[in-house]
Amino acid sequence: MNKKEIFALISLLDDPDESVFKQVSMKFLSLGQNVIPVLEDAWEHSFDTLIQNRIENIIHQIQFDIIKDELRNWAEPDNQDLLEGALLIARYQYPDIDIAKIHKQIAQVKQDVWLELNEYLTALEKIKIINHILFDVHNFSGNTTNYHAPQNSYINNVLESKKGNPLLLSIIYTIVAQSLEIPIYGVNLPEHFILCYVNVEVMGMPTTDGNQGSNVLFYINPFSKGAVFGQKEVDAFLMQLKLPPLAMYYEPCSNLEIIKRLLRNLIASYEKLGYPDKSEELKGLLGSLG
Repeated sequence: MNKKEIFALISLLDDPDESVFKQVSMKFLSLGQNVIPVLEDAWEHSFDTLIQNRIENIIHQIQFDIIKDELRNWAEPDNQDLLEGALLIARYQYPDIDIAKIHKQIAQVKQDVWLELNEYLTALEKIKIINHILFDVHNFSGNTTNYHAPQNSYINNVLESKKGNPLLLSIIYTIVAQSLEIPIYGVNLPEHFILCYVNVEVMGMPTTDGNQGSNVLFYINPFSKGAVFGQKEVDAFLMQLKLPPLAMYYEPCSNLEIIKRLLRNLIASYEKLGYPDKSEELKGLLGSLG
């Protein structure tokens, strides 16, 4: 479709007939991402509130459909990079997010940790270094004041504000650690996401009911500045919640489960704030992950 045809469609956006607008909207959606710059230009040169609102809705829907497709592709077993998953979720709210800047911020933290590492360090000593760089040098911390706020679940916001919820802090911690080949993974503990340091020599071996998390050396709580603890503390936490000590509460979870939980956190946040439309859209993104 050429520009003349596109502008002809734009001229129909103020048509009071909803059926006409629906047909025009569907046509724009079929054109996809390439039509967004033209729509943005039309928005800037329009003084009609109705047209501007309709253009905003069409652009949002195009961007939403793109993210949904990309998430579906990301969910394929070979594509589940944790940083890329977190970026896709952030693009839902911030479609013009500066991805290069985020990669640069992560790279800076990684470099600061790398400079302190050596091959003779124990697992606990490595964690001590990561904790020092993340929480003392870069000043990351848990957002206890606005714990349920949506901004705590968007990686760009957390990297900027240095405050986040347990899951997003854990995501950043994991991305940095794994990029340095330190075997840290997420643990999908109910009510509070944590991390574990895995014994790579036995990783993948089945655990027994009597020794949950047998391939885990210890657990880490990024929301408490990287506090280290053991299985007994997880046992006590589950007992407090009156939940059975299932293996999945002790073992590493997949990046797919992490991103699903990130979406569930956002759904809950927007529901608390009274934004049902956003909650429904995010449920649609969650559904695209299978």
